[in-house]
Amino acid sequence: MILGRLAKRGWMNCFSCCMPVEDSIHNSSLENSIIQQYKDTKSPAQFANISLKTDSSRRRYIASEIEKFGKGNIAAQAFTFRELCLATQNFDCECLLGSGGFGKVYKGHIKSKNMDVAVKQLDRNGFQGTKEFLVEVLLLSLLRHSNLVNLIGYCSDGDQRILVYEFMPNGSLEGHLLELGPDNKPLDWDMRMKIAVGAAKGLAYLHETANPPVIYRDFKSSNILLDDNFNPKLSDFGLAKLGPTGGRTHVSTRVMGTYGYCAPDYACTGKLTVKSDVYSFGVVFLEIITGRRVIDSSRPSEEQNLVKWIHCWERTTRRRHCIKL
Repeated sequence: MILGRLAKRGWMNCFSCCMPVEDSIHNSSLENSIIQQYKDTKSPAQFANISLKTDSSRRRYIASEIEKFGKGNIAAQAFTFRELCLATQNFDCECLLGSGGFGKVYKGHIKSKNMDVAVKQLDRNGFQGTKEFLVEVLLLSLLRHSNLVNLIGYCSDGDQRILVYEFMPNGSLEGHLLELGPDNKPLDWDMRMKIAVGAAKGLAYLHETANPPVIYRDFKSSNILLDDNFNPKLSDFGLAKLGPTGGRTHVSTRVMGTYGYCAPDYACTGKLTVKSDVYSFGVVFLEIITGRRVIDSSRPSEEQNLVKWIHCWERTTRRRHCIKL
């Protein structure tokens, strides 16, 4: 509710010139109940035998799981590894867009669709296994919103776990906000507010329209991607969790996320709620309006943690030095 109110009124009404056209929001109650069913009925033991399957049977198994629990609502295409090798020039380093905890992302081109794509190859030694891969495919396929990145397809050949997204030509918010080159012009105020509004709408959709709610759990500037018109879209749902249902107030889970963006109460207790995302949104909003990283060891010790520095700054008269535009 918090982000929904922010997106529809309150501080955002002060920036009416930045407000995007109202989105047509899909009813995802039924679709998310499918995800809940998947989460509740599939235990890790039920995936134990998948490593014993042949490549072809393993691929058929994953495809059948996605079809069964997606109940015909999955539009994502199943690509072969060969197709994605061709699209990325054999995952050439020249096509590398970036890397993170889940693996590497490459720019590719699908000739059959005449479409540029972003190809995320998950780290086979990482902690995101078959179950998490399947849930991420279901989440990104069933949740549809203009401020969420679109999933084009996936690949499960052999031990490959690859996700294919729409390509976002302007990269991440982090690149335009925190990694500016000497010749690059900073984002102006209106553009910053436009991005903040769009990101808030994406989170509000996950929290308030999805049923059960989805907790993003990794809201940060590097996960906010920008299209050719600088419209923001949330990406990388590898850490996303279904929110509490049935009167429960939280989800107990292993603490995961990015240092600096993670809500302190969640980090201390492991009790996850949608408010954890709201805290992360607040941190990113501070980055947007100040142009500073949440954690920056290159600054003086009292300024290295943005949130703590802002708290101290509020008690001083040096406010004019904060905004960097």
